Amino acid sequence: MRMLFDIDKKGEDPVEHVKKMLADKKKVSGFGNRENNTEDPRATHLRKMSHDLGQDANPKWYAMSEAIEKYIKAEKHLNANVDFYSASTYTTLGIDVDMFTPIFGVSRISGWAAHIIEQLDDNRLIRPRADYQGPKHPARYIPIEQR
Repeated sequence: MRMLFDIDKKGEDPVEHVKKMLADKKKVSGFGNRENNTEDPRATHLRKMSHDLGQDANPKWYAMSEAIEKYIKAEKHLNANVDFYSASTYTTLGIDVDMFTPIFGVSRISGWAAHIIEQLDDNRLIRPRADYQGPKHPARYIPIEQR
């Protein structure tokens, strides 16, 4: 969000600003890495939330974010991570930038605590398996009124 504030303050084009950052070997925050070929589903939802909230309040933060995301996706083949659109979403909701990190921490604390508890049980790190063991085909959706 600080990058968006800087772009807005200078009246710059968001894509040109990011191009300059990349030319200067600066990191553009909010994007995944090349190993993650798919988008984090949370980022998908936050993008829509940022768009919808922006339409009612201040659309510039979403518009700037969208332009940057499209450029990075086309040039670097990187997907926006969950934190990228949370910045414009939180700002539109009136949340101060200094509160972003505590919000990220609070939303993750139950998972962190679960890992610590599991580790304490056996005094070893837990390495969850990533092998899907469920049905090969997804279940057919049945509308609630037909259940």
